[in-house]
Amino acid sequence: MHTVRRVAMLSLHTSVLDQPGVGDAGGMNVYVRSLALELAAAGVEVEIFTRQTSAEQPARVPLAEGVVVRHVAAGPLHKVPKEKLPALVPDLAGAVAGVRQEGGGVGFDVIHSHYWVSGMAGLLLAGQWRLPLVHTMHTMARVKNQHLPPGQSAEPSLREEGEQQIVRRATRLIANTTAEAAELERHYNGCESRIDVVAPGVDLKIFKPAFRDRSRRQLGIAPETFHVVFAGRLQRLKGPHVLIKAAGVLHRLRPDINLQVTVIGSPSGSDHYNLARLISSQGLDDVVTLKPAVAAVELADWYRSADVVAMPSSSESFGLVALEAQACGTPVVATDVGGLPRAVSDGRTGLLVAGRDPEPWAAALESLYDFPQTREDMGRAASVYAETFGWQHTAELTIASYDRALAGRSAVAGR
Repeated sequence: MHTVRRVAMLSLHTSVLDQPGVGDAGGMNVYVRSLALELAAAGVEVEIFTRQTSAEQPARVPLAEGVVVRHVAAGPLHKVPKEKLPALVPDLAGAVAGVRQEGGGVGFDVIHSHYWVSGMAGLLLAGQWRLPLVHTMHTMARVKNQHLPPGQSAEPSLREEGEQQIVRRATRLIANTTAEAAELERHYNGCESRIDVVAPGVDLKIFKPAFRDRSRRQLGIAPETFHVVFAGRLQRLKGPHVLIKAAGVLHRLRPDINLQVTVIGSPSGSDHYNLARLISSQGLDDVVTLKPAVAAVELADWYRSADVVAMPSSSESFGLVALEAQACGTPVVATDVGGLPRAVSDGRTGLLVAGRDPEPWAAALESLYDFPQTREDMGRAASVYAETFGWQHTAELTIASYDRALAGRSAVAGR
C-alpha cells in the first residue's frame, strides 16, 4: 500500500491543456496529463500547476476526478519564450505557495516537477514546505548541446547550472530510460541511488492497430502509395527537414515509388525555419504535405495510415511519438540517439539510423518499401511491443519513487 495521497505537480512552462505539437507543447504535456490521470485512478490526488497565459483562463480547471489544473499568475498574461521564464521562477514558486494558502493550507505529500524551470521553483517550494522533491528532466541542456544540430543555438549556461542544482538537491530523480539515467550520472554527477527509471506509457485505448485500411481511405491515401508520416513540433531538434531531404533523395533515386510524406505539427519557439521553401527546393511540392497539429484520436488515424513513421530527432529522452505509432501497428524509423533505442527495437519494430544525413535515411525508407513483408512483420511486432508500455505501469513505478522520496524526506533540507 502506498503512503502518498496528494501530489503537487509542476508543469509551469507549458500546460497539459495545450495541444501537443503546437508551441512548446509536446510529449511532456502528454506525459504529465496521462500520468496525473493514472495516478488519480490509483487513489493519488494530483494538482497540476502551470503558468497563466491569458486572462480568460480560469484559476481552477477540473481535469478528472482527483486531478485539477491550477493556473497561477506570474509575469505577463501571454506566452513567454522558455528562455525568459527563469527570471519568473521566484514569482512562480510564490504563486503556487499562494494557491496552497488560499486553500486553507491543505498539504501535499510530494512535489513532482517537470523540466528544469519547474524544478527550480520546486526546490524553493520543497524548502518552504519541507517536502520531498521528485524531478523528471524530460530533456537536459548538456545532452542537447552535445547533439546540437546545425543552425540551432546552444542551451544557455544558466540552464546547465540550474539542472546541476536540481540533480544535487532533489530527493529523487526520474529518468525515462537507463540511457537517460547514465546521462544524468555522466553530465551532472547524479547520485545513482537517487535515480528511478520509469518508462513513459501510451494510451492503448486510442493508439491501436485497428482499421488501417479505413484510416487510409478516410485520409485519402491510395493503396499503392508509400506513406511516411512525421508528427511533432516543427523545429530542428525534431528534424522534419531531415525527413524532407531524405524524401528528396529517395524521390530522385526511385521515381518508381509513389511516395507521399505528411508532416504534422506547428512551429515551436524561435526556431522558425522555412519548411515550405525546403520542400520546393527538393522538388517535392506534390509529395510532401504540411498539416497542423491534431488531437490524439485523429493523430492515431494518421499513424495507422502510414507505412512508416519517421523520428529524425537529434535528441530525445524517450520519444512518445515512436511508442504511439508502434501501438498503431506502424514501424518507426528513428535516429539512434537518447531514449529512442529503448522506444524502438531495431530490426524488430523499426529501424534505427546513425546520424541525420539524408542518404542513410533515404536508404532506410527504401529498404522498408522494397520489403513489404518485413514492414508488415515489424508492424505486428510493434503493436505487441507497445502493449508493454501502459500508463498504469508508469504510475505504479512513479508512486514507488514517491514512497522512496517520503522515506528520505529530510534529504532536500539537509543538502
